[in-house]
Amino acid sequence: MKKAKKIMFQGTGSSVGKSLICAAVCRILNDDGYRVMPYKSQNMALNSYITADGKEMGRAQVTQAECARVEPDVAMNPVLLKPNSDVGSQVILNGVAEFNMNAVEYHAYKARLTEVVMDAYNKLAADSDVVCIEGAGSPAEINLRENDIVNMGLAEMVDAPVVLIGDIDRGGVFASIYGTIKLLEPEEQARIKGFIINKFRGDVKLLQPGIDMIEEKVGVPCLGVVPYTRLIIDDEDSVTERWHEKRDGAITIGVVRLRHISNFTDCTVFDMYSDVKVEYYANQREMARANPDLLVVPGSKNTIDDIIKLRESKMADEIIRLHESGVPVIGICGGYQIIGKTISDPGHVESETETTEGLGLLDITTELRESKQTTRKNGVITSDVLDLNVEGMAVAGYEIHMGESICGEDSDIFCTLEDGRADGAVSKDKTVMGTYLHGIFDNDDFREALIASLKAKKGIEESERVDFAAFKDGQYNLLASAVRESLDMEKLMAIIDAS
Repeated sequence: MKKAKKIMFQGTGSSVGKSLICAAVCRILNDDGYRVMPYKSQNMALNSYITADGKEMGRAQVTQAECARVEPDVAMNPVLLKPNSDVGSQVILNGVAEFNMNAVEYHAYKARLTEVVMDAYNKLAADSDVVCIEGAGSPAEINLRENDIVNMGLAEMVDAPVVLIGDIDRGGVFASIYGTIKLLEPEEQARIKGFIINKFRGDVKLLQPGIDMIEEKVGVPCLGVVPYTRLIIDDEDSVTERWHEKRDGAITIGVVRLRHISNFTDCTVFDMYSDVKVEYYANQREMARANPDLLVVPGSKNTIDDIIKLRESKMADEIIRLHESGVPVIGICGGYQIIGKTISDPGHVESETETTEGLGLLDITTELRESKQTTRKNGVITSDVLDLNVEGMAVAGYEIHMGESICGEDSDIFCTLEDGRADGAVSKDKTVMGTYLHGIFDNDDFREALIASLKAKKGIEESERVDFAAFKDGQYNLLASAVRESLDMEKLMAIIDAS
């Protein structure tokens, strides 16, 4: 059996760009003729994806798989943690939700997962030339070093060389690189073969004295300085930047920033339009000032708690006010449940409360179930919505939910799935729609009809149609080009070849 080479990217902290650097290297290696597989043993994220065989994995590894031009596989992310409270998470192993644990319980449990992560790694290594590994957070979180399965502990298990990534945009990059390395054990420091400075704005020449000094102090080379580049690519951390981003646009799509917001990547697709802006509303004050053309209530990992928080914060009142003022509303997955009439929880999946009132914008009732629906589905729209003339249109998406919703007399079914099940609902006046299909906006025909309708209401001419798949692949190429031009690829390939 051939022995795959490997490279591991670790960071000085979260959100330093590990996911996208790893994705870029996957595309670069594939462009250069290598079969490469991405791998992150343990991921904590509320953005997930359903594979063709109905398994759940983190979206960052899906992006990396797409960059590597391989089919996403749960082996690329065998352990996924989805926070469902301030101290606990749902634990998903090999794509299947197994149990809920608090942080202390999970830290003690990690030692049992060595076989899980190694079986997944070995599967990928047997089918690739190079495995491109992403760490999590920082390896200098020394309180978590015991039973580590995602940073230096994993690097030791698979004998991987490590490249450390630091984010200069947040400041203190030299201190974070030096401090991270010096907090590691000597044998761990020896694994670090180079570092990358990410998200730089300015002239690299001004940075060179600092690079020279830090190279001398830590004894490893700088492999390159990657410029800050605005790209429209799904990344588990990038939405934190997008929430505060200010853009102009003829059309505004507002997104309710739920406390337990999940799969916010459903709205990433709108960023590819130069005349459409996406705004995220975190509180009642922001919503009171908002004037969106469409309001989206996105997915949630804890629907009942999010309904309670929406009411307590008065954001529920603002959602209803915006709808009454003529703003159409679309709810996706947990957001679909939230805008309905009631959610019952007889098995106490999310709450001790038997029944919780929703916002009442759709005539549906939801019952939470202990079993989780994870599947990819095609369907046909059976009821027009927002006067888009989309009845009979084919759509596709994926489901991740633990409830079943039933339409009442005052709503119509949104679409019929290929297995005969009904999905979603549309209000009789066509101004409110809900669906369990994540990725509904990724469907070009549906999305283009939606944008054209919103523009027509404002007397704006329709813009040129956009092919999402082609656009996304183009963004991957731009990412790879920016990273290739910034890194010393000969040094990086030498590190990989020596692995």
